[in-house]
Amino acid sequence: MAYKAWLGAILLLLSCTAAAQTTPKAQLEAGMSEAQRGNYEAARKAWEPLAGQGNSDAQNNMGVLYERGWGVPRDPIKASEWYRRAAGQGNASAQNNLGVLYERGLGLPKDFKLAADWYRRAANRGDVNAQNNLGVLYERGQGVNQDIQAALRLYRGAAEKGLAQAQNNLGVCYEKGRGVPQDYTQALAWYRKAAEQGHAAAQNNLGVLIGSGRGVAEDIVQANFWFTLAASGGSANGATNRDGTTRRLTQQQREQVEKLLADWQAAHSTARR
Repeated sequence: MAYKAWLGAILLLLSCTAAAQTTPKAQLEAGMSEAQRGNYEAARKAWEPLAGQGNSDAQNNMGVLYERGWGVPRDPIKASEWYRRAAGQGNASAQNNLGVLYERGLGLPKDFKLAADWYRRAANRGDVNAQNNLGVLYERGQGVNQDIQAALRLYRGAAEKGLAQAQNNLGVCYEKGRGVPQDYTQALAWYRKAAEQGHAAAQNNLGVLIGSGRGVAEDIVQANFWFTLAASGGSANGATNRDGTTRRLTQQQREQVEKLLADWQAAHSTARR
């Protein structure tokens, strides 16, 4: 009887252990949580076994680590190998990432045609980054015949799904009249959508329109506010425009900008939590 009871306890323990085993999805998410905290070595340990077993999401994530040099020595060749393995399984993110390496010549020979091919595969699977990236190639005529209307369709599709880079690109087209009638109001609206997401170039572009009174009443306070945000996000143009407009502000206007910046910081700190 004692033996049977002991055996039953072991079987129960084994059953509970099996139920608690980490699933691939949970392991992927655990790695992502570590990566978001900057613990890239822990993320790699979570993803590498899955990648070796053929999980395409983990393979793509391993490619990102090697491309950026996060938790591993930076190695674009290894990144391309991981991306290719995942892309071959139809992973849209990896297909886009492989396209980026071809476009930039990182770990692979620069080849705009192959970049466009991989972007197209990912775009057809709904990857918004790939849609935007393919749009850039169409706008520039790199690897594809130049076609501004095709670029606009791709930008708009990604922009309407919320991609800030595509929203900014669409705004530029409206501001410059590229493939569409010049329309500052439309440009302003698309820049604002991207700027609200923290896109530095769009913040600068929005500031330029507001500061020059195109599509909206001229407002140096709002312009300086957006230039300041753009500069803090790494925009060199934003820094130049911030400095230029700051010199023209009155003390009262400076205080207004400071209030806008404080409100922005508070709102976005709350959103991040």
